[in-house]
Amino acid sequence: MKKLLFLLGLLPGLLMAQPKPPKMLDLLIGTYTSNGSDGIYVYRFYTESGRLAYLNRTTGVDNPSYLCISPNRKFVYSVNEIGDDRKGGVSAFSFEPKVGKIELINKQVSGAGPCYISIDKDQKNVFTANYTGGNLYVFPVNKDGSLNPASQIIQEPNQGLGPNKQRQDKPHVHTAMLSPDEKYLLFSNLGNDKLNIYRYKASQPQPLSPSTPAAISLPGGEGPRHIDFSPNKKYMYVITEMGGNIFAYNYNNGQPKALQSVSMLPDGFTGQIGGADIHVSPDGRFLYASNRGDANEIIVYAINQETGLLTFVERQSSMGNHPRNFVIDPSGKYLLVANQKSNNIVVFKINPNNGHLTNSGIQVQLDSPSCLKFTAAE
Repeated sequence: MKKLLFLLGLLPGLLMAQPKPPKMLDLLIGTYTSNGSDGIYVYRFYTESGRLAYLNRTTGVDNPSYLCISPNRKFVYSVNEIGDDRKGGVSAFSFEPKVGKIELINKQVSGAGPCYISIDKDQKNVFTANYTGGNLYVFPVNKDGSLNPASQIIQEPNQGLGPNKQRQDKPHVHTAMLSPDEKYLLFSNLGNDKLNIYRYKASQPQPLSPSTPAAISLPGGEGPRHIDFSPNKKYMYVITEMGGNIFAYNYNNGQPKALQSVSMLPDGFTGQIGGADIHVSPDGRFLYASNRGDANEIIVYAINQETGLLTFVERQSSMGNHPRNFVIDPSGKYLLVANQKSNNIVVFKINPNNGHLTNSGIQVQLDSPSCLKFTAAE
């Protein structure tokens, strides 16, 4: 009884010690400058209201269509998505979260058509997936945030390609994401329907080496695109661009075991499929996925906490055209969607009980938004 009373006495203090969600976040927006935008935009996002306010932007940076932010929040990295080996590249920027100031540090040449970029927790390396070139580049990071030339290039083979002769004519690397424990780097190849698994050791001159298995295969013609993990690190989810499906896996320490596949498509759907982005909610209870093409929807699934299996919840219009990318704020209260072809970013409220999305009525008009990333503003 005394122990119970002691624990009850500690409870108020423990509750007070829980970190409060930040009231303000910086929203960094990557765009396609070939369609009229200036580059990377920075907005302040107010988590109590869902309101957005413009802070800053870059100029003179070509097609920063995908971004990542360093863990210390001092640097931002973008791809320069150009389908030419000599022009496609990556850019490094300094960043001041309190005021949203962003300035170019340097650039490096990457493969053709870089479309995804990520960084490790220790800020040792930046990884880019090059869609047109069909390869993956590793760039060492200096202490001042600048990037060195690539230390490693992994070229996917031009063989074993999928059945879709138009879309799978050659390898197309589409994502490069570290596992939660950063022991592995996973990168998808839309061209051959595989998800590659490489061991990662940051201390090595060439930090990536094939794991066992070195890849897992998806059904022919699916076109794997993006990946996300559950917060408990047990489950991995892959969205396919061409098939419009989500594949669930038991992650199993770099040896994924298939659990389930579910379709994002409504019954009788015959339009163009364009599976794009996928994210698990911060509490791990719901999974969200975007489908471009003719659907223009965000699809919501509940995640069984014991098995990782998905159950359909609802489909919600993205309130625009071509929902290429979306982001969930750290509190799990809001989901923001970048509709690339209708030039708008829409703020949705998330129902914490059932995962449903409700349009907040808040939008930002911006040319060709393609990537949304949050970071703490304070």
